[in-house]
Amino acid sequence: MTNIDLFLTKGPPNTDLPAGLEELRRVVLLDGIPTNTDGMSDLRIHIWLILLNAPPMKTDTYLDLVRQGASPAYAKIRNDTFRTLTTDPLFRRRVTENSLTRVLNAIAWKLQDAHESRVNGWMSPPTLGIPKSLDGREDFFHSPASVSTRGLRGSVTGTEGSEAGGEGSGSVGYVQGMNVLAAPFLYAARSEVEAFAAFERFITCECPGYVRGSMEGVHKGLALVDQILALVDPKLSSHLLGKGMKAEIYAFPSVLTLCACTPPLPEVLLLWDFLFAYGPHLNLLCIVAQLVLVRDTLLNSSSPKPDFKPLRARKVLDYTVNFARKIPSDLYEQMIQHAK
Repeated sequence: MTNIDLFLTKGPPNTDLPAGLEELRRVVLLDGIPTNTDGMSDLRIHIWLILLNAPPMKTDTYLDLVRQGASPAYAKIRNDTFRTLTTDPLFRRRVTENSLTRVLNAIAWKLQDAHESRVNGWMSPPTLGIPKSLDGREDFFHSPASVSTRGLRGSVTGTEGSEAGGEGSGSVGYVQGMNVLAAPFLYAARSEVEAFAAFERFITCECPGYVRGSMEGVHKGLALVDQILALVDPKLSSHLLGKGMKAEIYAFPSVLTLCACTPPLPEVLLLWDFLFAYGPHLNLLCIVAQLVLVRDTLLNSSSPKPDFKPLRARKVLDYTVNFARKIPSDLYEQMIQHAK
């Protein structure tokens, strides 16, 4: 029995999931989404929207945000967009800088409007309903609701130059790294509206803390990467820590962007298929898996500098589902809760 088989059979089926969704998740993990050589699929964006539980969006809703013009974050956005995935020819050929700028600017307006509404008591913070069968650890099939984060101290590949976060720990808006996080949505989508709908749902319902100025959740995630590595590979963990290489030094971009900062992009899409199906919190295990894949190189270096390039999604996922079975319940719960 493979690691993936064990992952799928670890616990009882999720009977509270909508009809067909459990099978969809299994297909995503076992068979993958059919793609061409560029990693493209007409089905992917629709599957992502289903897995993210994103409601249909009218084109006019997106256009109204675009028509508002430059948001307060526009200068920071423009300082980042031209740097986004500059070494990826597939992305540059399919996604224009103007398209990325429009989506991010519309997101900035949407986040600001929602934040002002909450501050003024007009609405409650967004939450993503989780079936009772998912609100535990018994079978690893979790879909976390939200994430928090704290000041960006590292730079995300392709985003150098913009300010990190907003004013104050509770501020909400555009933060450095959102351009890289938005990139796969635009690459996978067939229109800006689809990309906006999926991206907006993801950051407001799955990880709203990633667009807060404090970025507390990212730092919690980095601490968990250190804990997970110490559990699954004590020798490698000891070696890295002995050289002063904590996760906050080398893994900040990978946590913040769900590994979207690591090329090639088609491999990122495969990884995201899995993360959207079973929960973005599993990205922490994916990062540890990438470390273990290069452990010999790291152990043989007196000055180890983890380099995750190129991303090998299938190998990463095999390690990830194996690690998931080894994580104690309390640590796994922290993985889920760090994103709230």
